[in-house]
Amino acid sequence: MLYVNNNLKKLIPFIFILSFSLFNYKCIAQENEEKAFSPHHQIGISINHVHVFEGRDDEGNKEVLSLPAWGLDYTFQFQEKWSIGLHTDFIIEKFKVEKNLESGDEKETVERSYPIAPAVMGIYKPNEHWSFLLGLGGEFAKEEDYFLTRAGVEYGYELPKDWEIFGTVSYDFKWNAYDSWGIGLGIAKNFGGK
Repeated sequence: MLYVNNNLKKLIPFIFILSFSLFNYKCIAQENEEKAFSPHHQIGISINHVHVFEGRDDEGNKEVLSLPAWGLDYTFQFQEKWSIGLHTDFIIEKFKVEKNLESGDEKETVERSYPIAPAVMGIYKPNEHWSFLLGLGGEFAKEEDYFLTRAGVEYGYELPKDWEIFGTVSYDFKWNAYDSWGIGLGIAKNFGGK
């Protein structure tokens, strides 16, 4: 009887390790199972800086501008890797810029008053963090409106309860006017089906 009890005592650590390993394996397997995709909406807000290399000061001298801006984004993810959205930038400052993309010898300097720049964006998301964006839109201000093409890259990190923080870099090419690029940090909320 003593012999059986000693063998059982030797097996107890092995049984404990085996049980723990099986439980841990089941938890890891559940984490690694892919979630079934369902379409969902996302609304995000970001604080940005828009940079214009062809800016002008009050005397007309060239200066690089760093303009404060807000971003308001709506996105609908209709497939696991594809989304469409309306992404809008609000520059909250007046500034002057040379229309360096305008054809002709003499470049015109124009004033922009708090321009709003919405763009319809196609978004490709190759994995859970990175998104690549390309779209068309316009920049609207009281002085003049410009057609634009926007390209961008975003990196997002999911938080609990369908929240996400993200960093964004974008480039706006305003046809026959000027170009700018922006960098920002934001937060977004997912709704429906995720």
